[in-house]
Amino acid sequence: MPRAASRRRGNVALALAGGGPLGAVYEIGALNALAESIEGLDLNGMDQYVGVSAGAFITAGLANGITPAQLCRMFIAGHSARMPLDPERFLMPAYREFMRRSWKATTLAARGTMAFVRGGGTRGWMESFQRLTRALPTGLFDNDTIAAYLRKVFEAHGGTDDFRQLKARLFLVATNLDTGEAAAFGDEGLDHVPISQAIQASAALPGLFPPVEIDGGWFVDGALKKTLHASVVLREGAGLVLCVNPLVPFNAARAMGLGREDTKHLVDGGLPTVLGQTLRTMIHSRMEVGMARYELEYPDADIVLFEPDHGDGDMFFTNLFSYASRQRLCEHAYQQTRAALLARRDELEPKLARHGMRLRLDVLRDESRRLAPAMSTLKRRRSGALGRAVLDLNDTLDRLKSQLGQHADVDAAPVPASARRRAPGSAKPAARR
Repeated sequence: MPRAASRRRGNVALALAGGGPLGAVYEIGALNALAESIEGLDLNGMDQYVGVSAGAFITAGLANGITPAQLCRMFIAGHSARMPLDPERFLMPAYREFMRRSWKATTLAARGTMAFVRGGGTRGWMESFQRLTRALPTGLFDNDTIAAYLRKVFEAHGGTDDFRQLKARLFLVATNLDTGEAAAFGDEGLDHVPISQAIQASAALPGLFPPVEIDGGWFVDGALKKTLHASVVLREGAGLVLCVNPLVPFNAARAMGLGREDTKHLVDGGLPTVLGQTLRTMIHSRMEVGMARYELEYPDADIVLFEPDHGDGDMFFTNLFSYASRQRLCEHAYQQTRAALLARRDELEPKLARHGMRLRLDVLRDESRRLAPAMSTLKRRRSGALGRAVLDLNDTLDRLKSQLGQHADVDAAPVPASARRRAPGSAKPAARR
């Protein structure tokens, strides 16, 4: 792990947990709310980022200069002029894994038959053919296509697939399958691994995606070890860590209290619902332990967590393969985060002020604000060349707005994180070598 670092108020970090496609949708909505509601916060100019699984996708995009609004159009509406995303990209069968395992099946079956015959009936079928389990695929879907897509995304947006070329520190966490230990790609000694491959490993949920081979080791989903991994940036001296965790256990009783009468018993939803609730409960309880430990081990750091309400049925019952559902859920996360910022004003304002930031109360109190304009290019896609030109213009304006926001009202407004990072005495080189 990296060396211990002195904690600085200008050292601002973002930590995003996993959660599959659902988690990515929630995080994008929440980040759009944070970006417009906290003055002095530059989500493309953080000092450090750490992401796990779905959070690895988002943090890598932000570190590469892709704005929250652009992420919204790419991953939610699926309408980016440069790299539109089709959800089916993540559901391509792992043909190579199937072929590789099928070749083993014949040999293993022959050996099992020989073992059964030589045992003279003393060995049962189950014992003799147990080795056939080695022929079972380790994942259903191909994650090589994901890595290839991400490389194109970074290139299309003028970014990089090299940790060492980023202005900020980026850590993408995966789990070493053979040791059970966490690996923070982007850390010293692990920063030679391509960012796209690190994301592929961090999001390799066992059973769905095959483990990823890196430098002779095999890696799977980083959430197997921890939920958030905020300690990675805290050890590097982060003074403020904004955390987003999209998965929480569903509280049916609370949901009924909020007016949702169809959620009295989750068992009615069958096996997928039961397994989903079980996974969420285990992940969240582990995260609560981690958050409590962070507060004890790093008492001088400000750690702020955003997550859904436990009675939020929209976060539990959503068809993510519908464009309309994804947009609705992203809007929901956006509005819920705005409401949380306003409700937690007394708690948040002192913490943000210590790092030169403040809540934009005028924005938070504006009930007419919607995330929908960030995705409004959906209908324009049908306009052919004109539609693509509009999308390109939107992306350019997003970048210009982000850059101007870092320099506007310098005397009146708190200094953005990116500007503080480049102040005399704390300047960083353009790229880490």
